[in-house]
Amino acid sequence: MAAAERGWFLCELLRYPEALYVVYTGDADVSGQQILEGAFRRFNIRLTRPVKFVFLRKRYLVEDSLYPHFTLLGQSLGSIFLGWEALMQCVPDVYIDSMGYAFTLPLFKYLGGCRVGSYVHYPTISTDMLSVVKNQNVGFNNAAFITRNPFLSKVKLIYYYLFAFMYGLVGSCSDIVMVNSSWTLNHILSLWKVGNCTNIVYPPCDVQTFLDLPLHEEKATSEHLLVSVGQFRPEKNHPLQIRAFAKLLNKKESESLPPLKLVLIGGCRNQDDELRVNQLRRLAEDLGVQEDVEFKINIPFDELKNYLSEATIGLHTMWNEHFGIGIVECMAAGTIVLAHNSGGPKLDIVVPHHGERTGFLAESEEAYAETMVHILSMSAEQRLQIRNSARASVSRFSDQEFEETFLSSVERLFQKCHTCTD
Repeated sequence: MAAAERGWFLCELLRYPEALYVVYTGDADVSGQQILEGAFRRFNIRLTRPVKFVFLRKRYLVEDSLYPHFTLLGQSLGSIFLGWEALMQCVPDVYIDSMGYAFTLPLFKYLGGCRVGSYVHYPTISTDMLSVVKNQNVGFNNAAFITRNPFLSKVKLIYYYLFAFMYGLVGSCSDIVMVNSSWTLNHILSLWKVGNCTNIVYPPCDVQTFLDLPLHEEKATSEHLLVSVGQFRPEKNHPLQIRAFAKLLNKKESESLPPLKLVLIGGCRNQDDELRVNQLRRLAEDLGVQEDVEFKINIPFDELKNYLSEATIGLHTMWNEHFGIGIVECMAAGTIVLAHNSGGPKLDIVVPHHGERTGFLAESEEAYAETMVHILSMSAEQRLQIRNSARASVSRFSDQEFEETFLSSVERLFQKCHTCTD
């Protein structure tokens, strides 16, 4: 579970302390205390009251590796069986899905008799995914052999449209819907068509912890640190960061830039992620930049803070990132953000604050490299102005803002529900 899932528990514990709160989790190989300690270590979140953990054994049914083909459908159907296991162990009064298992909503609502809510981080399918297939564009979820075959592209498009229809049906079962960004809002309104009960609730970002970090004075001769924060998943597009950084190093001499170092910070969930990191290491070697690229895997929160406080540029390269907590953390820490010109970063985060620039956006390798040159060529005073504006803009993503908007959104779910029936 990520920071947003832990955060809403903290909100509800404060508002309804007499209620019993249950977390369904597939982490059956650890204890509840270990889960809570992990939340504090990685997200700096500590719950003030105890919660009950219900451990599920069928999480393998929602792993993408189980479905090499028709992955979306396989995982969604698998989530129904996982949801049934959860329902058999504990029937709640209120069920809030914050993991993206929309197909469990009718199960809990109509068989469990629960009031149901959704906190959507990323739509299981989106109109952007439909357009990628329709236009026969290659992507991490649209293989090249499909794009080259008009018949297979047509079949996949039909499959996507049918899945989008089913996704809309199950999503419309929600009594309340929360989305984490304007980008997600637009897609959910289009697919679920429940605008009367849908609100934007930005995920909780521990901005104050980063705002408390002092802004270090830049030294003209010091090494410039470039950091990237994000899980090592294919959609994060780390190869783009390394290739753009290689282009930047090629421009370094002609632009008279100081020494540069790229640090990729992220979490590895499984063996596939570890393999992905090894592939990224090989890419750096192939481009001849391995001495200037470092990988920091599953580092503690305090170490993350240290890197962000020392960095000059924070890189983000995911196309249509739904929100981007790592981007907010970079801005709060005083790191100048260079994010992808799409999704939540474009619509919600890297936007002017009182008319002042808060960061930069790019798309191609060349654009990223040129923008990094531009940032590094600015005077320390110019960079400081952007850093201060970015810091001033992130209060809207604070834990306090999340608490207020979340509680306001779910209030009607909890008006009569304070217990869990085992």
